[in-house]
Amino acid sequence: MATSIPRVDGLFGQSVALARLLDEIPLGIALLDRDRRVVFLNRALEAITGRGRQEAEGIPCRHIIRNNLCPHNCPVLKLTAESEAISLDANLINRSRQRIPVRLTLAPILDISGNLTGYVETVEDLQLLKELDDRVAEDSRFPHIIGRCAQMERIFQILPVVAQTDSSVLITGETGTGKDLLAEAIHLASNRAKGLFVKVNCGALPETLLESELFGHQKGAFTGAVENKPGRFRLAHNGTLYLTEIGDLPLQLQVKLLTFLDDKVIYPLGGTKGTRVDVRVIAATHRNLEQMVVDGRFREDLLFRLNVVRLHIPPLRDRADDIHLLLDHFIRTLAAKFNKKIEGLAESTRTILLGYHYPGNVRELRNIVEYAVNICDGNRIEANHLPTYIVEPRAVERTADTVRAQSGSVIGDWLGNRSVDYNWQTAERRMIMEALVRAGGRRREAAALLGWGRSTLWRKMKHYGINQ
Repeated sequence: MATSIPRVDGLFGQSVALARLLDEIPLGIALLDRDRRVVFLNRALEAITGRGRQEAEGIPCRHIIRNNLCPHNCPVLKLTAESEAISLDANLINRSRQRIPVRLTLAPILDISGNLTGYVETVEDLQLLKELDDRVAEDSRFPHIIGRCAQMERIFQILPVVAQTDSSVLITGETGTGKDLLAEAIHLASNRAKGLFVKVNCGALPETLLESELFGHQKGAFTGAVENKPGRFRLAHNGTLYLTEIGDLPLQLQVKLLTFLDDKVIYPLGGTKGTRVDVRVIAATHRNLEQMVVDGRFREDLLFRLNVVRLHIPPLRDRADDIHLLLDHFIRTLAAKFNKKIEGLAESTRTILLGYHYPGNVRELRNIVEYAVNICDGNRIEANHLPTYIVEPRAVERTADTVRAQSGSVIGDWLGNRSVDYNWQTAERRMIMEALVRAGGRRREAAALLGWGRSTLWRKMKHYGINQ
């Protein structure tokens, strides 16, 4: 492994640090040796793969830039000293085991004598573009956001103007209303669209880890800090940092965030030297921040700085006209995804769904439709294809209560609302689907509702073909 700082000579009057040069490029870049081992990763590729450059150094690239081309069709093997750059689309698996669509471009690196000495590989994250392409929408201005009601129209009108500024944005609304989509829309419509859109859930990590995640840390700042970490602010340089669940940000970190919003300088944990970064901050919350200020749980001055532009997404129950659009959109896209020939909803089913109050908002509506599309075996979704809690919210009999009390799961609810006409495989599949709907697609919670282990739930989902 290299011990000295790689430099570039001959371009300027003095040597330039290679890492700093490549880190400013908002595109994932890897340098490989002739044996396809990683020599260097830039900051953008660290964000895509979830792996640090020191961790990756010397490791075969197939273990770092893991994608579907690696096992049998490695494109690097086709490169020679005379080769032109090649570009291929692939699916990369990051450290969190998430699949990310990417475009890989590979080219040989030659020494001054023209001999092959290594390879350069660039990785372009296509995730946001793929999501936008996959979403069919009714409004051409922001095709991945669906809505025609007066409240949504006001958002559509102001969004292009908001996107072209660098002002902080605060997005409010109940859980499941689509705050993440709105934040992405602002980023994609802005001049920062070519930069990274970095999302951080402020309620997902304890305070010490959250500070390191946001602002980075210096080597030795705490036990386990064996290398410098740039932090999400630096990763989002020239892009957008999206702080969801901002109401869960600890007071100490609220002070650091306020300081950054004032001077655009971050101070890593354990460090004394600040780094200036160019980042737009978008925050979102389902909490009442004004009441949190009164209660002393949120800083008033930070609220003022975040609340430069405020966008409120109304709950779905206040968007009655949009439910029709959303239902038709989700049926169309999910039926195509699951290769189902479903034309639409029966009138009785539409009546039920239009009368439901949707405490989980658009997210819950999508989960309900996904469940129904999976269950439906005809060309129209009938009432019996809907989750039980939608059709029969109060039909829980004493036997079901007993089973639920004994099992601590939703099985009792399900049995209490079903006849014995189903065979067990049909019944079990429907129980799994309903648990997933109730858990919002989160498998850990669905397994807990069913009283199963996660591995059991995964095995059964795979068996019934619902593990996508």
